Amino acid sequence: MRCEVVAIGTELLLGQIMDTNSAWIGEQLALAGIDSHFQVKVGDNFERMEAAMRQGLERSDAVICCGGLGPTQDDITREVIARIMGVELERDEAIVARIRAMFESRGRVMTDNNKRQADIPLGASPIAEMPGTAPGLVCPLGDKVIYAVPGVPREMKEMMAGTILPDLQRRSGETAVIRSRVIRTWGHSESGLAEMLAPRIDELDGTGNPTLAFQASGIEGLKIRITAKAGDEAAAEEIIAAEEALVRAVLGDVVFGVDEETMEVVILKRLKALGLTLAVAEELTGGVLTSRLTEIEGAEAAFKGALISPPANAGHSDGAAAEPAEKRAIAEAARARDTLGADIGIAAIRPSRDEGHPNGMVFLGIVTSIGGHDGARDGAEHLDSVALPGDKTRLRNYAVISLLNYLRKVLGE
Repeated sequence: MRCEVVAIGTELLLGQIMDTNSAWIGEQLALAGIDSHFQVKVGDNFERMEAAMRQGLERSDAVICCGGLGPTQDDITREVIARIMGVELERDEAIVARIRAMFESRGRVMTDNNKRQADIPLGASPIAEMPGTAPGLVCPLGDKVIYAVPGVPREMKEMMAGTILPDLQRRSGETAVIRSRVIRTWGHSESGLAEMLAPRIDELDGTGNPTLAFQASGIEGLKIRITAKAGDEAAAEEIIAAEEALVRAVLGDVVFGVDEETMEVVILKRLKALGLTLAVAEELTGGVLTSRLTEIEGAEAAFKGALISPPANAGHSDGAAAEPAEKRAIAEAARARDTLGADIGIAAIRPSRDEGHPNGMVFLGIVTSIGGHDGARDGAEHLDSVALPGDKTRLRNYAVISLLNYLRKVLGE
């Protein structure tokens, strides 16, 4: 069973809106065991939309059209599909009433152009899920089918989950379950991970199940997706668990989490498990680390706060740094810890131009406490350095993740 996606909207071609829908649909098709070899974007033009849909039907068994179901003049997906089916549009008064009720429930009056959204090609069926005013469509053409869904992501996802994916699986006769798990890593390049896992990937090429795929995700690290196919969910999860264990054995502590576990989620979870609290000195990172930590529900249980200040050692008129960055990284971490009464203080410090370090060098300092929370405390000091890429914004973000990753290693598993 092959299915392709046609994303509709001139704004997509102009770059005014990012086409995240096609990526999400492609992922869901893969998890459902449906092959998807093509994704196409096309503007709001009748002839080009028709050509894109007809080409999709020639190459595939199903086409999912995303967008163009609104009430305005350029929303012409219904008309194009009716042309391809060789039928007229017929207004569904039950859908008109449903749209009107949605407007009235919000204290608004439905305008006449909204009635266009209830125009259904003869022989097509509206999708039962209708979270917005635009009904989706299931449009059969012999043994093939066109699905039409709105471009609003929330509405599209509900229709995909409730109607389209089950219908595609029924049409394909696919009974197997496909499941995936994402292994998140930090500290190696994509080529480095590929080299480490090359023997295992070669083995899997022979079996085809499970599979490993790499995905570079910028400051979120490199991801390795494990995908398994089996007769039922339990069997698929068993295959994934066994493969994850093999991957972890090869990669070691570069693996920091799975699926939606960001670095900050992992750190906060570990701190809570150990009963420790954290404070941050944000001279270089300017509040970025605090923002990421406080986005996590329940962060206040382990995160005591941050000292956010402008760079104190960016450069000096006398030509000499007041204090080396290595010492300042430790000193700032200790200052945050002591000022905010935490068990651990961390800091990322960029050297001054006078210190002679390569551009992008950042020193990471961690100070842990011994004993209680009173007065000046002694503790273990940890120092590391990393060379980071990019402009100020990228460097800040990479420094945040590098510092949290260093803390993860200091805390241990």
